[in-house]
Amino acid sequence: MSAPLSGPGSAPQAPGREPVRRGLPRTSRTARQHAPITATGLVVKVVLLGLVAGIAIWAAFPLIEAGHWIALGVLAVTTAGLFYLYLSRRHIPAKYLVPGTLFLIAFQVFPVLYTASTAFTNFGDGHRGSKDDAIVAVQTASVKQVPGSTEYNLTIATKGDPATGSLTFLLSDPKSKEVFAGDADGLRKLDAADVEVSSLSGKITAADGYTLLNIGQASSRSDAVTALIVPTDEGAIRSNGLTRAYEGKAIRAYDAVCDCVKDSETGKTWTADERSGSFVAADGERLAQGWKVDVGLKNFATVLTDSNISGPFFGTLAWNFAFAIGSTGLTFLLGMGIALALHSPRMRGTNLYRMVLILPYAMPSFAMLLIWRDMFNTDFGLLNDLFGLNVDWFGGNWSARIAVLLVQLWLGYPYMFLVATGALQAIPRELTEATSVDGASPWQSFRAVTLPLLLVALSPLLIASFAYNFNNVNAILFTTEGGPFAPDNPTNGATDLLITYTYRLAFGAQGAEFGLAATVSIFIFAIVATVSAISFRRTRKQEEVYS
Repeated sequence: MSAPLSGPGSAPQAPGREPVRRGLPRTSRTARQHAPITATGLVVKVVLLGLVAGIAIWAAFPLIEAGHWIALGVLAVTTAGLFYLYLSRRHIPAKYLVPGTLFLIAFQVFPVLYTASTAFTNFGDGHRGSKDDAIVAVQTASVKQVPGSTEYNLTIATKGDPATGSLTFLLSDPKSKEVFAGDADGLRKLDAADVEVSSLSGKITAADGYTLLNIGQASSRSDAVTALIVPTDEGAIRSNGLTRAYEGKAIRAYDAVCDCVKDSETGKTWTADERSGSFVAADGERLAQGWKVDVGLKNFATVLTDSNISGPFFGTLAWNFAFAIGSTGLTFLLGMGIALALHSPRMRGTNLYRMVLILPYAMPSFAMLLIWRDMFNTDFGLLNDLFGLNVDWFGGNWSARIAVLLVQLWLGYPYMFLVATGALQAIPRELTEATSVDGASPWQSFRAVTLPLLLVALSPLLIASFAYNFNNVNAILFTTEGGPFAPDNPTNGATDLLITYTYRLAFGAQGAEFGLAATVSIFIFAIVATVSAISFRRTRKQEEVYS
């Protein structure tokens, strides 16, 4: 065997020993763990951990009050784990991964799971709380003034903003001189030392912790005043105008023996239906106050089979695909065409052109949408005035759809222009020059070389653009608001996307249907996920061919 060669001046290497490493010394794990902590780092750590502790304490009290012990345990374990992780010098990778993971769970995983669970319930107007809540609502809503009812002097107050804060009734009993505060949670007696009562009107004129509404402020919220019912042991307190209130008796009461609600005046009975979460009479009448229950696949069946839902759903789905494909395709074609024109070596002033062409992309989209909405106005819109037209753009189904696509084309082509420009610059010119040498025309060179290589680079962006446009709620709400609407269907318009239709189901004036809206959301997720999966599979095949 030959002896290992060594350079001049090198020390002999003892058998069985590792060669000496030259260069910068490696920092040992022990040294890293005992590295000094800077004052700035310590302050940041204390502030952030204090914020975590504050959020945990703030979240713990509602969980304790509601009796959600599992959630409270998860909160405690998570908080303790965060303190251990960031007070320890170990687990360095986890210090970077945990925040992102927690935000992912909080803002992605949890909303998706909550939406999915809501789709299997009847959650919505009239079905928001528990059965006990529904019983209380039925009884308090049936309160009527009867002879001998206690009457109060009423002052309307709030603990928040007079225009938006939750209302409270400040009540003074003219007979007993007692003072009370009442809201939807019940009636509470106030200490006389904490309030001031007018000797003339008998009304409360000041109360610690409350902001009193004047007549004008109370009048502007008269609907909320009328709707506020204060439950009591004897019935409930309701307002009688803005200055008087009375304690009435409930004419409808719940009977646990028959699990039903009985009306003491008419004798009518509504029996609890646990499948629908409603009190139902023998003639089919349902009380407006119900409770939240699991309904299984009923919402999915309703979306697919109920003509009132399935008709608008499938019609909107077809337009939704047309809108997403049209918006993505048109912006891609225009952006790519401009990028090809400016990519030509014979073009001069390309930097100036590029700067001007990306201006729509640099402006706030919501502001541009509002400007375009005014430009399409029938009476004073720029487009009609400029071209001498008299088109009611948002009055017809197809004209409104064309207008929306034109707006999307103007807003979206700069993005496609930018990404296409970058992709074109990454394609070697030798490839297109080689096709020219072989006798290919410019169109043949583009179709056989440039376009396939562009699609390989841009396919993921096109898929993302399709998914974005499929749920592009701003493009609709800021321009057509989903219209025009048919006279017999105010919940679904010609330009509605599934996402805007879902929004109207959940928060529309016809009443909130959160369960149905969550079901439509699941359909949207499934559609976009399926289209994206198929598109990515085709993209991988393209990459294998042209890589």
